Amino acid sequence: MIRPRGKESVGTGLAAARPARKIAPGERIHVVGAAGAGASAAALLAHAAGALVSGCDPGGPSPYTPPILAAGIGLQWRHDAAHVRGTGGAGSSGGAPGGVASAGGAPGAGGSAAAPGAGGQAPERLAVTKALTAIDPDNAELVAAREAGIPIEPWQQVIADAAVGRYLVGVAGTHGKSTTSGWLTHVLASAGLDPAACVGALLPRSVTTLGAEPGLPSTARLGSGRPFVVEADEYAGNFDPYRPDLAVLTSAEWDHPDVFENRDAVVECFRDWLQKAAGAVREPALVANIGDEGVAEVVGKLRDWEGRLVAVSLVGPDVAATRGANATNWHYETLTGRLTETGPGGTTLQLDGSLMPGPLSVRLRLAGRHNASNALGVAGAALAMGVPASSVAEALGSVDGVGRRLERKGEGRGVVVYDDYGHHPTAIRETLAAIRQLEPGRRVWAVYEPLTYHRTAAMLDDFARVLATADAVAIADIWASRDPDTTVTSAAALAEAVARVRPGIVAGAPGSVEETAAWLAGRVKPGDAVLVMGGGKSYRIAELLLVALGG
Repeated sequence: MIRPRGKESVGTGLAAARPARKIAPGERIHVVGAAGAGASAAALLAHAAGALVSGCDPGGPSPYTPPILAAGIGLQWRHDAAHVRGTGGAGSSGGAPGGVASAGGAPGAGGSAAAPGAGGQAPERLAVTKALTAIDPDNAELVAAREAGIPIEPWQQVIADAAVGRYLVGVAGTHGKSTTSGWLTHVLASAGLDPAACVGALLPRSVTTLGAEPGLPSTARLGSGRPFVVEADEYAGNFDPYRPDLAVLTSAEWDHPDVFENRDAVVECFRDWLQKAAGAVREPALVANIGDEGVAEVVGKLRDWEGRLVAVSLVGPDVAATRGANATNWHYETLTGRLTETGPGGTTLQLDGSLMPGPLSVRLRLAGRHNASNALGVAGAALAMGVPASSVAEALGSVDGVGRRLERKGEGRGVVVYDDYGHHPTAIRETLAAIRQLEPGRRVWAVYEPLTYHRTAAMLDDFARVLATADAVAIADIWASRDPDTTVTSAAALAEAVARVRPGIVAGAPGSVEETAAWLAGRVKPGDAVLVMGGGKSYRIAELLLVALGG
């Protein structure tokens, strides 16, 4: 049995969430784990706000580091107490692990480049990922900061501080946060609102480009308009620093068994966050996917929450648009969506409800019922913010998605390869269904790098059942991330569980991501569709497989 550690244990040594304050010009901020999706956005947004930013990550360069280096922010590829004591020194040598990387160019607007140590001065605060505090609370940089009395905060606090004075939109939920927040950023940018954003997936250049200045794929958008969109993650209180003016709740389901004992704990977590947000802003608003049972339960528990409610659902207004909302005394608005066409070319969704001037058809380029649901949340938020319905529909129709969310990576020898961040049984189920929609008639491989041992162990049977719905399965080594105990299960145990669910299915556990790609290259056939899923280095499986296939 997996016993929850609790968010206090995961965030050992981190300062508690506090009211956001504006980042001071020249404030020295050191980002530990800067190559991560969220921490990289914190570095960029703090830099744009005028801070002197430095960063480090022993994992080396990642898909998220190019925009940091392009901004002139120095990164070092190691942990070192010298980064905190102000003796790390500046440099721009190469970029190999152990050295310092810097693009060497002029810093972007609003900030100045700083190598670790902020030009020889100690940072005024550290921004840290809980993946570090969960497994290494006595890391040398954390110890040095505590000894020097330097505050140690989660990187989410930096994002909240960067958003001071803006209209904060927080996108929360067990599933669909990155897609919804990324799509919403695209819609708001298309409407001319120039949002800033922090999203857990790479936004394409078309979204990050500002004016004539070409952008890079990034998890941050440095817009200067009023809206500021953040992906608000519930894990271990990650979203506690955010007090959004408008919240979007996509789903509520049991996940993160290391901090949540059961579904009830997840529901209470979302309820508490929404209650606190409502008490901190003047006119709180909530866009809630009432078609999700967990969200409906959250809404039903917000009896004393005063604010605007937009209830969205893929199911007709006679059923889902009132579920949960009727348990309150609120006046609520509705936005419903009906799937009128699905196929390899995408999905057609008809929008209707009290929030709309009349029925309106939207053609989405992406497949899957889950993506249609995400689109409804985006539409509800944009409409609530005053974007005209016609503009919302046009922008949704031009969305190509965000990085690692049902992303088509390429094709080689007649084998098409997709990459996705799915790492929960529900997400895998929905993504497999979307692949069947996009690639009808193909043999589908489900290739999964499990994200964390505790989640894999706690949900082993659920993972096995959903993976067994594919035509063939490969399980790469588990990505430990913040897990202190790597003995509770294994990739082989999951592959064996899949085989028990569906005897005769190809279900292997080849090893590392490199070994998994090589194993697949020898087994896939023309006409196959390979769906790679996971949260760690699973994207490398897709990349390496395409290289092996000549794609």
